[in-house]
Amino acid sequence: MAERDFYEVLGVSRDASPEEIKKAYRRLARQHHPDANPGDPQAEARFKEINRAYEVLSDPDKRARYDQFGQAGVDGPAAGGGFGGWPGDLGGFGPFGDLGDIIMEAFTGRGRRRARPGPERGADLRYDLEVGFEEAAFGCVKDISLPRVEVCPECRGSGAHPGTQPVSCPICGGTGQVQTVRTSAFGRFVSVRTCERCRGRGEVVSTPCGECHGAGRVRRFRTIRVKVPAGVDSDFRIRLAGEGEPGSGGGPPGDLFVFLKVRPHPEFRRQGADVFSEVEITFCQAALGATVGVDTLDGRVDLRVPPGTQGGTSFRLRGRGVQRLGGHGRGDHHVRVRVKVPTALTPEERRLLLDLARIRGERVDAGEDGPRRAREALGG
Repeated sequence: MAERDFYEVLGVSRDASPEEIKKAYRRLARQHHPDANPGDPQAEARFKEINRAYEVLSDPDKRARYDQFGQAGVDGPAAGGGFGGWPGDLGGFGPFGDLGDIIMEAFTGRGRRRARPGPERGADLRYDLEVGFEEAAFGCVKDISLPRVEVCPECRGSGAHPGTQPVSCPICGGTGQVQTVRTSAFGRFVSVRTCERCRGRGEVVSTPCGECHGAGRVRRFRTIRVKVPAGVDSDFRIRLAGEGEPGSGGGPPGDLFVFLKVRPHPEFRRQGADVFSEVEITFCQAALGATVGVDTLDGRVDLRVPPGTQGGTSFRLRGRGVQRLGGHGRGDHHVRVRVKVPTALTPEERRLLLDLARIRGERVDAGEDGPRRAREALGG
């Protein structure tokens, strides 16, 4: 499932003050700390979720990115993070990019203007869906409901109150960047940073939208129809293109990936497209042969058991298994016979079995008073 909304985790509104966020965090941390819930296996997971939410919402920069981009703003490309693995801050000069500005400024007196952030693809989402054994075998259609970030319907993603428009950022003049010039004995040095006011967009919202509070996005629960193909098994992944979170800067939306888990069946087990089950027959049915009913994916069918069938024998019902992915026929259903030996005999049944044993020349043990019963049964 998609990660829960951080405001929902802490139980605060989206316009909550830092003090309200801190107060909510302290209360929840005390309540859900693993040491305070030794018998609850979910306490540690809840505690980590609370800490993760507070880590983002207590940091003004992270909170602003989260309000604007959702989860992608703190985990995805929109989270920034510089040049991935470059050690330290380097005094405001990132590797190569700002160094180029320094060299150009030293020789030409002009710095380079960087392009504003381009379109970025939205974050992908994951949903875990459980289906029944028969649903996986024949396919089905499921409606799922999940929370996701969407473009605000009121402002259409601008973040501005309907009827107004974002204005050019007064700090960077609409460039999305701020230059810092330093002079030394070696010349003039220019450092270019992303504008903190507009976060590189070049525009600011003077009158925020009342629906999204200027973020341009809102979190909504959406119901999405998922078509599960016939023949799937656990860990099968269904990709729903464009059903993830929306992109930024006009970028395309992400995708939704639905991971399947198939519930076990009380009677059937599966290997690929083949199904396996067992049927119990009596001693007489095994010896003399019989027609018995067995359950399959298509309902109950008759199985012919020939005379002399031994316990453990398997019979194959062709085409009664699971639909193969891609529509190339179905697997088979394998039925294993289990012979049930009677545990309690009537006097008549005992006599008949002793007669059979005598005719076949088999030695049997009839119990502590077996000899006497045997003589009585044989008329001795």
